[in-house]
Amino acid sequence: MTFSLRLSNEDSILIKKYAAVHNLTVSELVRQSVMERIENEYDLDAFRKAMEEYRDNPQTYSLEEMERELGL
Repeated sequence: MTFSLRLSNEDSILIKKYAAVHNLTVSELVRQSVMERIENEYDLDAFRKAMEEYRDNPQTYSLEEMERELGL
């Protein structure tokens, strides 16, 4: 899949220099950046759901209890 972006000259130069400093192509940099953002949003959503569940039922377990429960 191919994407096209409209960037100012300043943004384009900055992105190209950043990619070069980190030994990446611009495509690799953009792909990694987008994937990282998606992961971060997914993680934040999972955290919010877990906190909501915890507020509804603030039960906690020790490491030993979890190991016993999981048979470890």
